[in-house]
Amino acid sequence: MREIIACLFLLIGVVFITASAIGVLRLPDFYSRLHASGMGETLGLLSAFIGLAIINGINLTTVKLIIIALFIFLANPIGTHMLVRAGYKDHFKDWRKEETKDADTHH
Repeated sequence: MREIIACLFLLIGVVFITASAIGVLRLPDFYSRLHASGMGETLGLLSAFIGLAIINGINLTTVKLIIIALFIFLANPIGTHMLVRAGYKDHFKDWRKEETKDADTHH
């Protein structure tokens, strides 16, 4: 039973990290890409570390995994926020959907 729960957490981690990578490749602007990478990596890594801690049982390695997970939980959102602020101060443009005249005439 423990292995099944651990595998579910690892699978959730893989899904979030994959979605994060796809978001970084597919989203149109700097801010959207940072949002995808910040949220996806944080949730994916935390889920993966929880799965690894469950598989490993209670020992020193699990304590190390929990400490690393707490560091990621705190550092990744702060780093993403700092990058967004730097982009905002440097006047990075956000993506806006362009209005076309053809779309207005086909209503």
